[in-house]
Formats: sequence, C-alpha cells, structure tokens
Amino acid sequence: MAYTNIQKKQHIYELQTYLHAISLMNDKIPTIIPDGIYGKETALAVMAFQREYGLKDTGSTDPATWNKIVSVYRSYLSGKPDPYAVFPSASYIASDGDSGQLIYIIQAMLGDIGKCYDNAPKVDVCGEYDEKTTLAVKRFQQWCGIPQNGKVDSGTWNMLVHCCEHIIKMRN
Repeated sequence: MAYTNIQKKQHIYELQTYLHAISLMNDKIPTIIPDGIYGKETALAVMAFQREYGLKDTGSTDPATWNKIVSVYRSYLSGKPDPYAVFPSASYIASDGDSGQLIYIIQAMLGDIGKCYDNAPKVDVCGEYDEKTTLAVKRFQQWCGIPQNGKVDSGTWNMLVHCCEHIIKMRN
C-alpha cells in the first residue's frame, strides 16, 4: 500500500508534537506549533534537536533522529516529577483580594490540611483570596506560631508546603 499524503501529514504532526513537548523541557529546542507541514520552523527545530543530542544536524528526520526524539520524549513522560516553583519571590505576599493560580494552590493546600484536621476551617478552592481563605490562613499561622495576619508570605508558604508534604507522607 502506498504512503498517502494524509499519512505523511499525520507523521509530521506527530514529530512536531514530540518536538513541541521537548521544547517545553529544553530551552535549546525552538518551540513549534504542530501543523503537519514540514516547513522551515520544523527543520530548524529538528536541527537544534540534532545538535543538542549529538546527531548530525541535517534538519531531516532520519531513523536515528526519529528514534532519539521518541526516546527523549518518552523519558520526559516517565521521568521523576519536576518541582513547580509557583511562589513568585521571597518578598511577595498573597492576601485578600488576590486571585489566580497561586491562590488556587494555597486554597488546595489549606483544603488538604482541612481534610486531615477536624479543627481546620473549610476553604473553597475558587482562586479568589476571600474571607474564608484569610480565616484559614490565620488559623494555620496560629498553629505554626507565625504572626496571624491572614496573608501568605514566604514563611507561611514554606510552612504550608511542609505541612502538605507531611500529610502526603502520612498517607503513603
């Protein structure tokens, strides 16, 4: 059976998908958006990959390049989880009225603590630093001997992280 244009486009798309994922983990690989067309951007990404991983940098995807791309991609998927540094800086303070990803994470940690300790206030994970979040942070700060201002600075953050790590260890 002949290799159709549709199959070729699907294979290129798969290659681009792998390269895109690898570029998220390795800044030396240019980020490309998979589109199924082996154009200049794909060739440049393949060349950068080849240079980075010790292959001849031709920009063409020969079997050795394909196998290495698949191998690197799979190693990222099956490797040790990377830590996620979400707290912006040592001087940052999250407080009432803030919103976003960091607040979701703070609320999720407080929620996890609330599931383990009956006297912990319940917190809605909504991404908005509201009154319930402030009260839960104050209670947590009280338990840890931290000044009870209801704000999450780096000290409160570190205590939250370590408390949640302790909870995870207790579960395992």
